[in-house]
Amino acid sequence: MSKKIQNFVDGQWVEPTTSEWMDNVNPADTRQVINQFPASGTSDVDRAVEAAKAAQPAWAKVPAPKRGAIMFEAHRLMKERVDEIAEALTREEGKVLPEATGEVHKTLNLLEFIAGEARRLNGETIPSEIPDTFAYTVKAPLGVVALITPWNFPVAIPVWKIAPALVAGNAVVLKPAEQTPTTARIVTEIFAEAGVPDGVLNTVYGAGETVGAHLVDHNDVAAISFTGSTDVGLHIYAEGAKQNKKVQCEMGGKNALILLDDGDVDLAVAAAAKGAFGSTGQRCTATSRVVVHEDVYDEFVEKIVAAAKEVRPGDGLDPETSMGPSVDDRQLEQVLSYIEVAEEEGVTFELPAGRYEEGDLEHGYFPKPTVLTGVTPDMRVAQEEIFGPLLSVIKVSSFEEAIEAANNSDYGLSSALYTRDVSRVFRYVNDIETGILHVNNPTIGGEAQLPFGGIKNTGVGDREQGKTAVEFYTEIKSVYIDYAGEFRGGNLY
Repeated sequence: MSKKIQNFVDGQWVEPTTSEWMDNVNPADTRQVINQFPASGTSDVDRAVEAAKAAQPAWAKVPAPKRGAIMFEAHRLMKERVDEIAEALTREEGKVLPEATGEVHKTLNLLEFIAGEARRLNGETIPSEIPDTFAYTVKAPLGVVALITPWNFPVAIPVWKIAPALVAGNAVVLKPAEQTPTTARIVTEIFAEAGVPDGVLNTVYGAGETVGAHLVDHNDVAAISFTGSTDVGLHIYAEGAKQNKKVQCEMGGKNALILLDDGDVDLAVAAAAKGAFGSTGQRCTATSRVVVHEDVYDEFVEKIVAAAKEVRPGDGLDPETSMGPSVDDRQLEQVLSYIEVAEEEGVTFELPAGRYEEGDLEHGYFPKPTVLTGVTPDMRVAQEEIFGPLLSVIKVSSFEEAIEAANNSDYGLSSALYTRDVSRVFRYVNDIETGILHVNNPTIGGEAQLPFGGIKNTGVGDREQGKTAVEFYTEIKSVYIDYAGEFRGGNLY
């Protein structure tokens, strides 16, 4: 019998009230059941929210620098477990070990930065129009916040939500993705060992339609931070608005890399290959479209096809592997369904598409990396998020047409431009409709000290990461202190 992971409620590891469990399967080899985790019910959510609600007032009274010190301790503890976390991540999510290790190091950067923000929960002193009055602002916590996190960055994303929520003085109920329970358990362990008091951080496993939905509807949850699909995010945003909850959603992407006629083709090929095939295309910042000037189109296609042929699928723990599997059968089926869509739309497949099924690969969820040409901007393969290693290449004849094609999307997360012309760079910055912009650099990636997020259907609410991270988890109080010692009629407004 595989090991059972438990919920973490009020400082204790507890079994679900449902007594029901789900299997955590290795997507690279579905014959391996890594462990089991709770199929929790609404009563498990109620217990966690109750514990968080009871613990939050005392936590809010802990001085912010002391809360930050606990984040620094979590950073130290995570640094000691990098290899363990990376291996667990690879086994249950599928990404190759170097990518998993990179995610853990990124998480360490995030923790370090947010820990420092505990000493910068600054308000402002603002001149009052009333004589003998001191006016200023302070940041106050919200109360209990629900964090609903995805499987594709199962260490970094929970941490970049948990850390600012805690630094700001909130209590947390984390609902991690069903596909990645082990990494969620380790993250929870680290924060608890670092000194987060009982009840301040709680983790409840289970299905989104049960655990996630009840968190969204719970009367004692003041705010929800969600990362996942656009459909679910917009639903959460609407439901939160009905209940006057604060909501933050980071959702889909259909990110374009633009290669102009004066751009470095080899650099663009390397970036597109990393962005499209790295992490099996399962990043919100993945490169799913390349908009290429006609003068370098043939050269780019030839070289990106050669790069795709170099991809080596397999178990991410094997050092020879360069691309792991889709995370589960549902995600693989989504990728395969877009192959059918591409066929119906009449695009050209520069490589055979489908699923790897030879040898041990038949026991995993391995899609083939695919380059699609003859794509136009309005096709479904150029419009809809696939979350797999399918790359659509679009030919254009000018800078203006390239920007128009890149902006022809409901999403606006990340983009990249490859050019040597500085005037085009600044026109791109002005005209592109994305929240993250890269010049001569891949669409993927971000740094802890910069805001992360997008526009259009990519995101709603405050940005994550950077010094803006704590903004979502706080409310502003405006304070007027009248020291005149006499009644003067008050402020007319």
